[in-house]
Amino acid sequence: MAGAEFALLLDCCRANFAGHPDERLVAPAGLDWPRFVRLARFHRVDGLAWNALAHGTVSPDAAEALSGEARSIAATNLAIARECAGLAEAFARADIPLLFLKGLSVAALAYRAPMLKAGWDIDLLVDEAAVAAAAAELAARGYRRTIPGPGVDLARWHARRKESVWSRPEKRLHVELHTRLADNGRLIPAIGIDSPRRKVEIAAGLALPTLAADELFAYLCVHGASSLWFRLKWISDLAGLIDGLSAPELDQLYARSQELGAGRAAGQALLLADRLFGSLGDSPLKNRLMTDLMVRRLAQAAFRQVAGRAEPREPTATPLGTWRIHWTQLLLLPGAGFALGEAGRQLRDAIP
Repeated sequence: MAGAEFALLLDCCRANFAGHPDERLVAPAGLDWPRFVRLARFHRVDGLAWNALAHGTVSPDAAEALSGEARSIAATNLAIARECAGLAEAFARADIPLLFLKGLSVAALAYRAPMLKAGWDIDLLVDEAAVAAAAAELAARGYRRTIPGPGVDLARWHARRKESVWSRPEKRLHVELHTRLADNGRLIPAIGIDSPRRKVEIAAGLALPTLAADELFAYLCVHGASSLWFRLKWISDLAGLIDGLSAPELDQLYARSQELGAGRAAGQALLLADRLFGSLGDSPLKNRLMTDLMVRRLAQAAFRQVAGRAEPREPTATPLGTWRIHWTQLLLLPGAGFALGEAGRQLRDAIP
């Protein structure tokens, strides 16, 4: 694993899980604080790190950096929360059903201090038939479409891809408008706008609709697998959600993920969460997953991606830096048919 600094970062994330007491960690002596700050920033858990550490044990420079990031994250999340309220009201007036994905709704379920979970965008799910109406609501709120560009037909874009991206630069707000939840339509095909839902309170008096527990778990597994979990914050979110579940509850969650079409992404996520956070404990599910060679290989690839380098880099920062992500995507469902279809999808999506 990537050293004492990464190990402390794991402890910081775990200390923020919703079921854990509000107790501060004492940083070990001899820590490389500049490296710790770099890791926290890369993995986008700097706010969680600052919230977990006993501040008197942090070097002055690191304390200044982490506290500044924590304040910035909290301010950004407050702005996002206000915008989520406005979006929910606007879409309700327009009679457009929507769900909020990831972001503050997951933070509120996973962490004691959800406003310190880093985020930069708002993920919305609508029915594909409602994409034009949803786009009109976003435009009315001052958003402009950034992906795809203005010359591309939005309906045709969403027929091929799962989301478009919208921005309000003057407010530093960004929306990803989803019409499905996976790049490959064979993954979690049954999860959509009509799936079971729940409301999650993200701030006093503000509750947002999101996926119910089983569907949310399956979705987060597939979402993390799509980028091979290269940022710690994604697997920390998932580990926070399942923290404290009993062995039978974990069994049921995994079984339901298979019914929903999460495939090997769910086993990969659970083994990775267990390796980093001990999420499976002594659950028999761990042994069952470890006997599946392909799931085990996928989990190992994810571990190398998130924890295998002393100084992590964006996968796109080096030539062929995304190769591991692409080959693991071919294996998320069994069978040569899925692998060939996924390879074709990757080639199509590489073409503007």
